[in-house]
Amino acid sequence: MFSGIVEGKARVVEVKDTHRGRRAVWEFEGDINFRKGQSISLDGACLTVEEYEGNRATFFLSDETLRRTKFGEVLQPGYVSNYERSLRVGDRLDGHIVLGHVDGVARLAEVIDYGEDGLEWVVEVPEGLERYVAPKGSVALDGTSLTVNSVNGNRFRIRLIPHTLHVTALGLRREGDPLNFEADVVARYVERLMGFLKDE
Repeated sequence: MFSGIVEGKARVVEVKDTHRGRRAVWEFEGDINFRKGQSISLDGACLTVEEYEGNRATFFLSDETLRRTKFGEVLQPGYVSNYERSLRVGDRLDGHIVLGHVDGVARLAEVIDYGEDGLEWVVEVPEGLERYVAPKGSVALDGTSLTVNSVNGNRFRIRLIPHTLHVTALGLRREGDPLNFEADVVARYVERLMGFLKDE
């Protein structure tokens, strides 16, 4: 489990195709003490450390992960991802509960530049996922916990403050780029419970 508070950026330095997926090496900012088997969020997808040395770590992405996330489209050397280590008991939850289970691939439909005041994004989610997006609710885009400002159909607006743009890789994203989207897990449970109540 994660909080959506990105720790930093990591660059893909190597990608190898396997029979049922891809094995990729990311180079992280600084010297991070990972361990084998540890869960790391890369652009919001929960991946497991296979090997780690210095500031590089190797991860296996199954064909299912490649199909459900944007990595099937963007995973190549030079690509920059957000990363976050999993929460420990007692950690502050400064963002919101992020599971690292990507619901779908959204698209960055429009970028509005406010100069030193950051950016505003218009994001388009796949059909069927818009029901989980609510004004002033939370979403995770590329693993980053963000607040929804407004919703119009399957599009919503968010603001990216200068700090977010500095710490994360979101400032590198351009109009048309894919984004890993995870809805707030609370919205999913509410929907499930309402379905049970409706059946009673």
